[in-house]
Amino acid sequence: MDVKSAFLNGLLNEEVYVSQPPRFENIKYPDHIYKLKRALYGLKQAPRAWYERLSKFLLEKGFSRGNVDNTLFNKRKGKYILLVQVYVDDINFGSTNDIMYQEFSKLMEGEFEMSLMGELTFFLGLQIKQTCDDICLSQTNYALKLLKKFDMQDCKSISTPMAFALSINKDEFSIEVDGKKYRGMISSLLYLTASRPDIMFSV
Repeated sequence: MDVKSAFLNGLLNEEVYVSQPPRFENIKYPDHIYKLKRALYGLKQAPRAWYERLSKFLLEKGFSRGNVDNTLFNKRKGKYILLVQVYVDDINFGSTNDIMYQEFSKLMEGEFEMSLMGELTFFLGLQIKQTCDDICLSQTNYALKLLKKFDMQDCKSISTPMAFALSINKDEFSIEVDGKKYRGMISSLLYLTASRPDIMFSV
């Protein structure tokens, strides 16, 4: 589900003023400015204002916010559950009950202007394949992009991704490591462990 012009739904709690946009100046009052009632794209308060509006709406409709992930909401009805994951203007949701699924879709379309994007197949580097029996997650494309980004696509692969019994000493003569590049590699690898827990210890 994609929210159209999501940030424009955010209500501002503080006073924010902007100058008159080019070609929309008021001829009678050229020196006047506008007071915003809602957030605009480019405004630093916009993402927070949108999230506050959306989360308040969901909580009022009986959802609970996740304790670990504040962008994950859930709603239970007997043995059934509806999960909603918010990422900026994208809302992924699924339920163990078709009626709850349909009700949520209508609820959101009644409050916000949005479009249904269909079954989730790709999200934040995760490839998702759903069948009747299971859901498979993969980061194959993400991993290939990492290899290309860090110029390692021609490296030799090994079955054990970590060497054993190494004696590590300071290397006085090698080229200094690029700290920014190294941190980028590690954070990218950490994200890869979402679907590859077998490399978590090595990373």
